Amino acid sequence: MIPNPSAIALLTSPCYIRHFSSPFPLPSNHTGGRFEFSLSTNCLRSVTGRRTLNSRSLFTIPACRRPQFSSVRALSNPDGGSPSLSQAVSVKIPVGDRHILVETGHIGRQASASVTVTDGETIVYTSVCLDDIPSEPSDFLPFSVNYQERFSAAGRTSGGFFKREGKLKDHEVLICRLIDRPLRPTIHKGFYNETQILSWVLSYDGVHSPDSLAVTAAGIALALSEVPNTQAVAGVRIGLVGDKFIVNPTTKEMEESELDLLLAGTSNAILMIEGYCNFLPEEKLLEAVQVGQDAVRAICSEVEDLVKKCGKPKMLDAIKLPPPELYKHVEDIVGDELVTVLQIKSKIPRRKALASLEEKVIGVLTEKGYVTTDGSLGTIETVAELIEHEDEDEEIIVEGEVDEGDVHIKPTECKFSHVLFSEVDVKLVFKEVTSKFLRRRIVEGGKRSDGRTPAAIRPIDARCGLLPRAHGSALFTRGETQSLAVVTLGDKQMAQRVDNLVDDEEFKRFYLQYSFPPSCVGEVGRIGAPSRREIGHGMLAERALAPILPEDDNFPYTVRVESTITESNGSSSMASVCGGCLALQDAGVPIKCSIAGIAMGMVLDTEEFGGDGKPLILSDITGSEDASGDMDFKVAGNEDGVTAFQMDIKVGGITLPVMRQALLQARDGRRHILGSSPEMLKCSPAPSHKLSKHAPLIYVMKVHPKKINMIIGSGGKKVKSIIDETGVEAIETQDDGTVKITARDSSSLERSKTIITNLTIVPKVGDIYRNCEIKSIAPYGLFVEISPGLEGLCHISELTGSWLSKAEDAFKVGDRVDVKLIEVNDKGHLRLSRKALLPEPTQEKSTENKQASDPTKTAVSSTDSLYEEETEASQDKPSGQKLVDSSERLEETHHPQKRVYKRGAGSTKDVEEIKKGRPRKSRSKAVSSITSEDKSSLVNGEAKIG
Repeated sequence: MIPNPSAIALLTSPCYIRHFSSPFPLPSNHTGGRFEFSLSTNCLRSVTGRRTLNSRSLFTIPACRRPQFSSVRALSNPDGGSPSLSQAVSVKIPVGDRHILVETGHIGRQASASVTVTDGETIVYTSVCLDDIPSEPSDFLPFSVNYQERFSAAGRTSGGFFKREGKLKDHEVLICRLIDRPLRPTIHKGFYNETQILSWVLSYDGVHSPDSLAVTAAGIALALSEVPNTQAVAGVRIGLVGDKFIVNPTTKEMEESELDLLLAGTSNAILMIEGYCNFLPEEKLLEAVQVGQDAVRAICSEVEDLVKKCGKPKMLDAIKLPPPELYKHVEDIVGDELVTVLQIKSKIPRRKALASLEEKVIGVLTEKGYVTTDGSLGTIETVAELIEHEDEDEEIIVEGEVDEGDVHIKPTECKFSHVLFSEVDVKLVFKEVTSKFLRRRIVEGGKRSDGRTPAAIRPIDARCGLLPRAHGSALFTRGETQSLAVVTLGDKQMAQRVDNLVDDEEFKRFYLQYSFPPSCVGEVGRIGAPSRREIGHGMLAERALAPILPEDDNFPYTVRVESTITESNGSSSMASVCGGCLALQDAGVPIKCSIAGIAMGMVLDTEEFGGDGKPLILSDITGSEDASGDMDFKVAGNEDGVTAFQMDIKVGGITLPVMRQALLQARDGRRHILGSSPEMLKCSPAPSHKLSKHAPLIYVMKVHPKKINMIIGSGGKKVKSIIDETGVEAIETQDDGTVKITARDSSSLERSKTIITNLTIVPKVGDIYRNCEIKSIAPYGLFVEISPGLEGLCHISELTGSWLSKAEDAFKVGDRVDVKLIEVNDKGHLRLSRKALLPEPTQEKSTENKQASDPTKTAVSSTDSLYEEETEASQDKPSGQKLVDSSERLEETHHPQKRVYKRGAGSTKDVEEIKKGRPRKSRSKAVSSITSEDKSSLVNGEAKIG
């Protein structure tokens, strides 16, 4: 029961009380039953008189001055049964060259709205729920999105230790942002009921991507729910295969696509764009946007029909906006001062001045009271002031009143009253008024807060190589935005492992990690796991830089870029693109070209401030222009093409002509940074363009694919023993015969290269092997080891030029000899000859001349890494070996099939061979001829390419 029922007459607005059969007005579609309601207790109340109330009458609440929403939901039917659930509805919507199936009312019927969207055999389930009790008003909409890909959707289980899905992976966070960004601006301002969208991938066929489906599913669910939004939202992906644009391409089509564009919008405007491409021109992007907008328009048309059929009524009465007169009060109090403060160029002094003005407004309108002569507004009092004791017998005469018995005569000059507003409302209005004044200054005066014109770029400064132990570093500063970019090079073990629905193991050889500490804006805040914003900005910069990196065959390093924002006043993600590009050059990465990024803003309605009505595009926006503007459009690329772009709209959307204007103005900004007089490259010190001496060495060589197992060994024992013996960091093998050796110094690299070369030798008739050990002696000849684990027979008749009765008479086990391979039989047995290498006194000179003039023979010793072989051009040879020199930059060159590498200094055994009369001269000439043909030189035992 309600205490003190007689006080019911004081209620001047309807409210509904749980578990109470109220005689008050109820919803028109309700026939009786139980209800649940909520009512804010912190609102201000307006009364024109005073009345003594009982302190026990806790439910006796006067009417709010501002209408307060009381959410009402039926808890049960009058007969005690469950509330009726919505009917199941299915509809097919054409998208591109196929249809998607939208179903509602089948799953999740207790949510405000839920849908499943099916494309092929990919199914995405999305639900929308909202809290019954509104949150405290703030300048941020209480709206959250959670998207997750269930491994069971693809018939898999997570490859990690924990088999249950837990923390969102980075690509799931990115899709959460793709869903959030187009939906947030469509929800009405003043709606403070916390809203949550949950989306799961229930089935995935590996052909139809679920991310664009998730955006469309969330837009449909929000349109069907009670959340007050303006229009239905849908999303599509656009690919470009050849010259044809494809709507929602398959995964196979995306492998061949030059464009990855995800677009979301309504039936008449674009709300969000995010795309990546390989230096496509702006006109091509606009064509793709037009195709996407047409597809979105068709989907939204079908969704609007679905909403008319089964959508729920919108909670428009839950919208709570500040009083309209509060805007005028704020302008009257601080309007002149705002004009002066917004002319301050530096961010921190301007922010402190604005904070001081905000405190002043709050003090006047919430504590001291704004004085007005309008007595019709009455006196504003809080609920606590209205609860008084009933036993007040004595009446107090207020000063200025005349006691005339029962009649109180009040002087007419006391008509002033104090109007108090909530602090939250004052803060919201002050922020909007500040934005209005800033926009007016830009439109009317043509000058921004820092004095620039709309198309001007802030001053740029850059430094490279400031961190001596890092492989590459750069400090990029644009205005009051600064990024410290650091590059680290490594092998495959440093690659980022990605666990997704399709691939069991996917490794990223290039990734960028973006960090935005609170110190970059002069604040104190939380430090921990990266936020969704940091993950999104890092991916944007990563995808922007990816097209300029060399191929893995030309630069076999894993590249990690860290961008730490040390100062921020707008466009920190684009500063990461510029700083990352410089750091890559400083690390010696042979990038294809330089790129830069720029953020664009917009003032959409210029007619309000005396403009011509056309949107005003702003280049290189600051933080205040981002917060007060209507668009945040980031574009990265070179002077002629775009590699990445991202657009968020804070109003009802923009049209294609506005986007064209923004893209072309962004291209002018990039040309200013990278053009004939590049601002970004005027850095001191300049990038080194060579590998750091602290970077690891990676040697790439090719062996016969069948020999890979000999390098690995049983259970990996052999490759581990090579690593332990030589001291290299890692040895990576591939099925195609590619071997990558990673080492910190050239000596350990050379030792491991020698061992692997000897292990993987493919014997050919005519090859010469020197200094080979005799392993055993038989009556009919010697067994000689020409490489580790590979032996051949040198028959007694092939040992010397003269007759020999027993091999033991001239040789013993452990002796070393030079042999030539003269035959390989059908069983793979090797027949060797020592006699073929013995010089004949009458033919010694001619033999030397013949060997010196034959460029098809090379030598590799089992001890000094020189292996001599004879090949023909028609034979199938593995591709050449290459070494990345730590002191020279690696250039992209054509590598012939035949490559030879040797250490720069000869060994003492070479001198002994010369003394013994061996054809040392012919071997040197053979190596020289191959080196000149290969256009490589040997520097300190390493190959200098380019």
